[in-house]
Amino acid sequence: MKEIAEQIFRETVAAIDIRATLARKLAREGSIVRAGDLRIDLGAFREIVAIAFGKAAFAMADGLTDILAPGCRVDGILVVPAMPASKLPGWEIAIGGHPTPTSESFRAGRAILDRLARCDDRSLIFFLLSGGGSSMVEQPLDSNITLADFQQVHSTLVTCGAPIDEINVIRKHLSATKGGRLAAAAPRSMKVTFAISDVPEGQESALASGPTLPDPSTIRDAEDIAKKYRLSERFPRPVRAIFEEHRLLETPKEDDAAFANAHFVLLLGLHDLFHAAHHSCEARGCVCLCDNSTDGWPIEKAADHLLANLEKLKRANPGRKVAVLADGEVSSPVTGDGAGGRNSAFVLACVPKIAEKEITVLSAGTDGIDGNSPAAGAMADGATLSRARSAGLDAGDFMRRSDAYTFFARLGDTIVTGPTGNNLRDLRILYASP
Repeated sequence: MKEIAEQIFRETVAAIDIRATLARKLAREGSIVRAGDLRIDLGAFREIVAIAFGKAAFAMADGLTDILAPGCRVDGILVVPAMPASKLPGWEIAIGGHPTPTSESFRAGRAILDRLARCDDRSLIFFLLSGGGSSMVEQPLDSNITLADFQQVHSTLVTCGAPIDEINVIRKHLSATKGGRLAAAAPRSMKVTFAISDVPEGQESALASGPTLPDPSTIRDAEDIAKKYRLSERFPRPVRAIFEEHRLLETPKEDDAAFANAHFVLLLGLHDLFHAAHHSCEARGCVCLCDNSTDGWPIEKAADHLLANLEKLKRANPGRKVAVLADGEVSSPVTGDGAGGRNSAFVLACVPKIAEKEITVLSAGTDGIDGNSPAAGAMADGATLSRARSAGLDAGDFMRRSDAYTFFARLGDTIVTGPTGNNLRDLRILYASP
């Protein structure tokens, strides 16, 4: 059963191919590029600028370069988590930090803002965005905030227990590259954003912290979130002062002129992930249920809900293999200094709940990365708890130390893919045999 769950995950990742998606959703005829209802005449512009950042940035930049070639020179900035095996003509490459911003993240943010400042009404700007971009490209609004300050802010936010949408509200109000501010940096230009989304449907302004979309959150929201999680007292002094003195700057809203000629095209999202996973399950004769309701839930609540749905599905389909598929990010506050992330933590939370049952649980990131571990996630079945006890492993102790990766690594149950060059969403597969 674990082998089947892992096969479903790997087939799903293989099916969400970025270059093939770009080739399918963008069509070029001469100087005209079509993306859905959007029609772009490349000949109407004096320059084509492209800004790509996130875990899927290289594949997106490569795909766009192929579509625009021949005859169209791209002046691009490409920010990726690791140096790619090959370079792309016309693209300046930077290695952005992830999951924590680095000096390269700051350099990339400054380079992007400087390039956008030179754009005018005859500039066509393509933004290629994917998950992970929030930390890869960064610049503070307040020049008194240093890289070390931003790194401390990031560490505080990702360990405070807040869901990603609340984390992004804080980021947007401190950053010069988030919350619509990249669109505002080139207000007169035509801007087209192509996105691979790792955020819930309808919340695209959270993707890479929404650099090119109007921001629905407000200063009041940011201040309320900081108070809710007692963040100010954990922030570095310059950032704490901004909150205490009420000096946050508001983000651009929908009526801002910068969005008058701005367009957003979703290339891959929730439905693409579910479709690929559902197809893989059905190919194995499995009755499938897709559940996207647990996004942002605490791991214990999400585990109980999804396992209950699996049991209901099993009762409704006697004698059949059944699976519940879930996507998105569950909330897993860091309580120790171990290795792992929300995916392995989710599976660890399920271990005692599925003990001695014919159930397998897998949770992994489509980017191939789970927190600070070298794995994408982990899997467990009804025998995992007894195997762990035989090996002298206390599941509760590993959970308390945020060390889920080590727990599963010792049992040989980690999912290791290496970086996939994609970043759609996390995928959880709960599978039960008859």
